[in-house]
Amino acid sequence: MMAQLTPSPAGMLKRIRLLLGIFIAGLVLSGATAIPLEAEIRSFIQVVHQLGLPDSSGTALWLAKIQTALTETNAKFPFLAYGTDWLAFAHFVIAIAFIGPWRDPVKNVWVIEFGMIACLLVVPFALGVGAIRGIPFGWRLIDCSFGVGGIIPLGLCRREIKKLARATVS
Repeated sequence: MMAQLTPSPAGMLKRIRLLLGIFIAGLVLSGATAIPLEAEIRSFIQVVHQLGLPDSSGTALWLAKIQTALTETNAKFPFLAYGTDWLAFAHFVIAIAFIGPWRDPVKNVWVIEFGMIACLLVVPFALGVGAIRGIPFGWRLIDCSFGVGGIIPLGLCRREIKKLARATVS
């Protein structure tokens, strides 16, 4: 029978930092996409057309509605886009908070746990507030996927941090 190899603390730290890097990059990219919404929706609609989705499909109609809302709002009330600029800023600031666990994961595991709680809260928030705002259910599920997609690397990261804490105490 082969003995199971225990990863070294350096190997655990490397995995923790890889997982944190994925999560931080996701936050930064997600934040960056909150700024150029009008241009993004135009590009997204072009891609949908190239994929051959009919203009009468639910997705195409919803995207056209978003495009109209953004175009008209930005033309008449450009200052409202400042709200999504602040959304982007919040993503960047939250990403900075994860530098603590990058530097000292065991001491800052609470930041990982905070992030996991925030990811869990995405689901009821997207489903509830999205319903109030008239967001189609499928679109709300896409929003929920961001919480699920974030909790996976954070959960793995937390598991590695707990292993690292046990390995460094022994």
